[in-house]
Amino acid sequence: MTNPVPMTEIWRGPFLESVHLGHAVICDDTGQIVRSWGDPNARIYPRSSAKMIQALPLLSSGAAAKYGLNSEHMALACASHNGAAIHTDRVSAWLDHLGLGDDDFRCGPQEPADIEARNGLILDHKSPCQMHNNCSGKHAGFLTLTQHMDAGTEYIDIDHPVQQACLAAFEETAGETSPGYGIDGCSAPNFATSLTGLARSMAWFASAADRSDRQSAAAEQLTAAMIKHPELVAGEGRACTELMRAMNGKVAIKTGAEAVFIAIIPEKRMGVALKIADGTTRASECAIAAILVELGVLDADHPATRKYMNAPILNRRNVDCGVIKPAAGFL
Repeated sequence: MTNPVPMTEIWRGPFLESVHLGHAVICDDTGQIVRSWGDPNARIYPRSSAKMIQALPLLSSGAAAKYGLNSEHMALACASHNGAAIHTDRVSAWLDHLGLGDDDFRCGPQEPADIEARNGLILDHKSPCQMHNNCSGKHAGFLTLTQHMDAGTEYIDIDHPVQQACLAAFEETAGETSPGYGIDGCSAPNFATSLTGLARSMAWFASAADRSDRQSAAAEQLTAAMIKHPELVAGEGRACTELMRAMNGKVAIKTGAEAVFIAIIPEKRMGVALKIADGTTRASECAIAAILVELGVLDADHPATRKYMNAPILNRRNVDCGVIKPAAGFL
């Protein structure tokens, strides 16, 4: 990734302490770049920011309808959740509905980010299971599609019909051929793309209501589910959840590991994709908030916005020591 530009600054007292550089692209419903920063052709892994693309075959194949999935299931299929009870209880019920159990997952166990859930495991002398994995909703979707296809159990293999369906959806919506893949933290393939391709895909989601094909109908449902259930997409205290709430149902946003962030803006028929070059999440959260404010869909003075953009840095005695803010000249 060459020629990244300053996006987020960290100030402590009167001095600039750190600068985070990155790339970002906004695309419209024709797939054209409206605005970009840094290198729009930067090759990235979208990581978990692309979960709604991976969930497209679950709906477009008819599997979601066959198994009676609702908007909560769809939001969880797009989620990187905290492992709180509101997440794991629903995932557990989903598996029960399929006649499956935790051992059928291939995502691996993960300690929940939710403090109450984590403390509960410790007090009960239990270890986290795969349902606590932040990607367990996505994998429940993979298992549903696997059953629908009557395919093999190793649904994370690159040549498995589920992953090939995900690849086809990814390339169709991004409008480009993926140059390859890496293995994500949850063991599923993660398909590389240009930043423009990811933004183009998000604009395709944002304009789904303008089209009448099955794939677009699936995209519209997934976007609506994310917006309706922001608490399932991430969890309390998370930027995805708090900023979606702050935008009052106008925008779906999703983070990915290594400081990737996307936004789907249906009212503007626009998609946004950004990547902070050094992989720092605090920087991507600030940068996506700044872009959403610039586009007029997020209030700069909303309390949720102020947690991530122009946010005070407080020390352990709650003393205001500095600020996290958009870089000078970014917008």
